[in-house]
Amino acid sequence: MLPGELKPILTAIVMPPASPLLLALLGVLVAARRRVRTGVAIAVLGIAALWLLSCYAVAAWLAQSVLPQAAPIRPAQLAQAQAIVVLGGGIAAQAPEYGAAQPNSYTLARLRYGATLARRTGKPLAFAGGVGWAAGADFPSEAEVARRTLQEFGVDLRWADGESRDTAENARRMRELLARERIARVALVTDAWHMPRARLEFEGAGFTVLPAPMGFPAAQTRVLLTWLPSTEGLTLSKQVLREALGMWVARGSAAVARWS
Repeated sequence: MLPGELKPILTAIVMPPASPLLLALLGVLVAARRRVRTGVAIAVLGIAALWLLSCYAVAAWLAQSVLPQAAPIRPAQLAQAQAIVVLGGGIAAQAPEYGAAQPNSYTLARLRYGATLARRTGKPLAFAGGVGWAAGADFPSEAEVARRTLQEFGVDLRWADGESRDTAENARRMRELLARERIARVALVTDAWHMPRARLEFEGAGFTVLPAPMGFPAAQTRVLLTWLPSTEGLTLSKQVLREALGMWVARGSAAVARWS
């Protein structure tokens, strides 16, 4: 097993919902050893953490508090870009209704926004995404699915990286592709919660990044419902915390590289 293949496994363990559930389980085990008060306190803490992290209001607060914020790109900024780069967010490998793999909701939304910017500006479009570490070996690359989807939008894809497995590789391989045409200033399209780490990686690869975030956290229900557990809240909390952890690791790796 390659080291990178451990990433999705370890991430799943330390991120919600697994981590709060493991904490609650620890409390049960402690209580079973006749340390009832301590065990109950630990179990309640785990359950409370899972409840709060599943609330969309808490998840949105985390997104604004834990991650650097990026505003929507302005026309004047977009005009400075030499190309638009869209980052993949995964695919649905099994889509029998279509008879072929399809972009998942994240990738589809990013492609739609990238296509909109490309039409609006006439800038060439690039896509970065291969087969992620968590995907099966027989999965098609995200780039292959993205190219087919963009054709349905009536937009051509000029560059496609179908080999990268994570954001760091997205940046390095896209740099190799675009450097051949002396392109270094790019409008980067990805979800707002992914933008801070994506920008960090692309700038580290030598790009001048003009952030073009989309998918900003926004409650789609009544305020009261945002304080009740939901899959949307839990998903956003997991994404935000994973990105915060990823930024910490990326910065640590960069610091080690500078000192070595």
